Amino acid sequence: MTKSEKNNYLWYDRKRTFLGLPLSFTKYGLSEDRFFVEKGFFTTTFDEVRLYRILDLKLTQTLGQKMFGVGSIKVYSSDRAQGEFEILNIKKPRQVKELLSSTIEKQRDAKRVYNREMLGGHDSDTCGGPDFHDNDFDDDIDGVEDTNN
Repeated sequence: MTKSEKNNYLWYDRKRTFLGLPLSFTKYGLSEDRFFVEKGFFTTTFDEVRLYRILDLKLTQTLGQKMFGVGSIKVYSSDRAQGEFEILNIKKPRQVKELLSSTIEKQRDAKRVYNREMLGGHDSDTCGGPDFHDNDFDDDIDGVEDTNN
C-alpha cells in the first residue's frame, strides 16, 4: 500500500504483535464507505466490507493487550464473504471503535439502510398472524378450535 492510498483512509493500522509492535502482514483501513483488510506476504488477499453492512461491534482487551495499549474489535456483518471477523491487536481500540461506529451510522443514513432490529417487532394485524389480544390463540390458527377445554 502506497502513502497516497493511506492518505485516502480515515484510519489505517497494522495488526500488532504481542508486544504492540506492527510486525505483521495484516493491514486494516477505513474509508468513508468501506472497511479494508489486507493479509499476507507471498499471497496477499484484499477483503472489503461496505460499512452499511456492519451490524454490530464488540471491543475486547485482555490484560496483556491493555499492558501494550492494543485491543481487538469483533465485527458482525451481513456481508456474505466476510461475515464475522476480528480487527486484531490495534492501537487505540476504543477510539477506533467509536470512529468505526460513527462512520457506519453516517453510511446507513446516507444509504437509508436500517438494521432489522431497528425496525422493531412486527405488528400481528399487518402480518396476517394470529390476534394475540384476545388471549384465545386456538381459534385464530386455520379456523380450528381446540375442543379439549
